[in-house]
Amino acid sequence: MLEGYRISGRGASEIAASVERGVADGALEPGQALPPMRELASQLGVNPNTVAAAYRTLRERGVIETAGRRGSRVRARPATTARGSLRVEPPPGARNLAEGNPDPALLPPLGDAFAVAARRAAEEPVLYGQPPVDEEFGRPARAGMSADGVPDGPLAVTSGTLDAIERVLALHLRPGDAVAVEDPGWASLLDLVPALGLRPVPVAVDDDGPLPDALEAALAAGARAVVVTARAQNPTGAVVGAERAEALRAILARRPEVLLIEDDHGHAFVDQPLHPLSGSTGRWVFVRSVAKAYGPDLRVAVLTGDPVTVDRVQGRQHLGPGWVSRLLQRAVAELWRGGAVDPAAVAAAYGRRRAALVGALARRGVEAHGRSGMNVWVPVPDETGAVARLLQSGWAVAPGARFRLESGPAVRITVSEVEGSEVERLAEAVAAAVAPVAPRTYG
Repeated sequence: MLEGYRISGRGASEIAASVERGVADGALEPGQALPPMRELASQLGVNPNTVAAAYRTLRERGVIETAGRRGSRVRARPATTARGSLRVEPPPGARNLAEGNPDPALLPPLGDAFAVAARRAAEEPVLYGQPPVDEEFGRPARAGMSADGVPDGPLAVTSGTLDAIERVLALHLRPGDAVAVEDPGWASLLDLVPALGLRPVPVAVDDDGPLPDALEAALAAGARAVVVTARAQNPTGAVVGAERAEALRAILARRPEVLLIEDDHGHAFVDQPLHPLSGSTGRWVFVRSVAKAYGPDLRVAVLTGDPVTVDRVQGRQHLGPGWVSRLLQRAVAELWRGGAVDPAAVAAAYGRRRAALVGALARRGVEAHGRSGMNVWVPVPDETGAVARLLQSGWAVAPGARFRLESGPAVRITVSEVEGSEVERLAEAVAAAVAPVAPRTYG
C-alpha cells in the first residue's frame, strides 16, 4: 500500500512524525492511502490505540483525512504543501494573470510618506515601553471603521491580514476545532487553518457572500469560528450586501459563543458599501489591511474587536515581535492624511476592467463572476485543461484548485492590468479554453 516508504515509531508522536516526514519528502503523495490502524499496529508491534492516537494527531494537523470505511489518506493538499505551489510558470511573452497583484500604476509613491515618518522618528524616537498603536495611525483607522458602522472596540496592529487571523485563531481555538471558511476562498487561509491543526469546514458562497444555509450547516456541524470576507472576496469578488448581512447576523446572533473574524481587505479599492457582521457574537474581530490599495510590501493591518480578544492579541504580540514598526504606521498615516490614494478612482479602474471581461465572456456564452476587487472567477468543466489551453494561448491564470475545498472547478483571472483590446483577446481565449474538447476517434 505504501510501496517503498516504511512508517516507523513506537509511540504515537514518533509514528505521526514518521508520516509527516514521508509527506514532506514526497515519499507519501497526496491522496495516498495509509495502512489500516490494526495492520500498522501489527507491523510496528504496538497497541492499535497508539496508532489511533497518531492518526488523530495527523488529522488535527491537517496532514491526513479519514473517510469511514475507505480508511485514512494523505490529504490531497496537506498543510505542508502550500496551495500557492499549485501554479503554472508562464513562458516568455505570456501574460501572467495568476498572481492576484494590484496594478502598480494605481499604487501611490511611498518616498514622501516615509520621509515624513523618518523625520518624526528622528525628532521623537520610538523606544521600548511605548504604546503599540501609534496615535496618528490609530485615530484615522478608528474613525474610518466607525464611519462604516463597525462597532467600537480597542485597536491592535498586525503585519497584514493573515497575521491577524492566525493570532486570533491560535488564541481562541485548539487543535481539532473546526473553522467555517468560504469555499471557494482565500488560498492562504485554506492553508493556514490546517497548518494550525484546525479543521476547515467549507461554506458555499455566491456573489453576495456566504450562503446563509451553508453557514448554518457549518455551525450546526460544530464550527467554533467563522471567517468572512466583507468585500472583494478572493477569488470570486463577492460582496456581502445589506440583505445577506442581515441574514448572516441573525444566524450568528443565535450562536454567541462562535468566534467571528471579518476580513475587509477591500477597503480603499472597492466602491461597494460595507455591511459589517462584527458584534453579532461575543468574540469577534474586524481586520483591515493596506496591502492591495497602498502596496503589498506595506505589511500593516489594523484590527478591532471585543476587548478580551484584542487584549490577547496584544499580549501575545508583546512576547514575540513586540509591535508593528511605528515608522510603518506613521508612513501609512501620512499616506492617508495626504490622500495618496483616490479610492473611488481606483475602484472605478478595477471595476471597468472586471466589467469589460465579464461582459465579453457573457457575449460568448461563458459564465463569470466579479462584483468587486481585481479578480474574475470563471467556472469551467475541466480545470486542468482550461489552464493548459490558456497557457498555450499566451495567458497564465490561476487554477481554481488553489482556492477550493468542495466547490466546482474554475479558474481565477486577475484583471488589474488588463485593459483595451486585450480584453477581447483574453475573452476569446477563455471561451476557447472552456469549450468541450471534441472526442477523438480512431478508425
